[in-house]
Amino acid sequence: MLKHLGLRWEVINRNKSIKTALNLKLSQPSGQLSAFIQGIWSASVDQSNSVVKPLYSDAGSGIIFNLSGDVMIGNKTLPEGVIMLPIQKKAENIVLLPSAQLAGIRIHPAIGYGVLGHHYDKPTLLLPERDKLYNLYQIYYELRMQKNSERQIEALYLWAEKSLNFTNVIPDSLEKALEFIEQNEVLGHLNESIELSQRQIERLFKLWLGMAPKHYQRILRVKKTISFLRLHKNVSLADTAQQFGFSDQAHMTREFRTIACITPGKV
Repeated sequence: MLKHLGLRWEVINRNKSIKTALNLKLSQPSGQLSAFIQGIWSASVDQSNSVVKPLYSDAGSGIIFNLSGDVMIGNKTLPEGVIMLPIQKKAENIVLLPSAQLAGIRIHPAIGYGVLGHHYDKPTLLLPERDKLYNLYQIYYELRMQKNSERQIEALYLWAEKSLNFTNVIPDSLEKALEFIEQNEVLGHLNESIELSQRQIERLFKLWLGMAPKHYQRILRVKKTISFLRLHKNVSLADTAQQFGFSDQAHMTREFRTIACITPGKV
């Protein structure tokens, strides 16, 4: 275990059932980075298998470093290089063909726009001549030379800690609004909590997250429910719907189909 991983990372392999095909290491930061970055990860596929995995919506964005091989998100083929990801509003599949190698950073909702200053409407190759802000291709080539997954994660961690500026990354009013929704409060009281009009709140979310507060709340509810169902295999779906604020089980199923592209039962 590398020295930085010992105290500041929890390294997780959540793919034990398919680890013969996919080697995935996911690291979750602590300290200052944890408020802005959901995770830093490294993945590789063996030479004889393809892997298809769902990417559930989380309203976040991120960066993929496609180091080698063929990778697809939805129907979009990702070229080798630095790929800037859009805000994820609904689930898509990621397809990794044999021998694919990649790494990435997953950023919390709204933080991507604050750090990168730009929204992307689809996975987009960052051209080297446009890589002036954070020298992403410098770390990209370092990752290509480093084959060990934990050392790739360590390199990305050190790069993020050194290069990314998180000072006043999002407005205080937006931060309060996100916390308000996180606590499952009624949206009708949101403007009272942060002392902005409904129109101002809508504009704030549109600029920073690319969606309305209501849609963000829907994504968050489905995400929390998916996490719950993964841990509780035999739970009643009707009880789960009530627990997470759906009007009934049918409503939960419709929301899952729209946002996660799967039913609760299949989760």
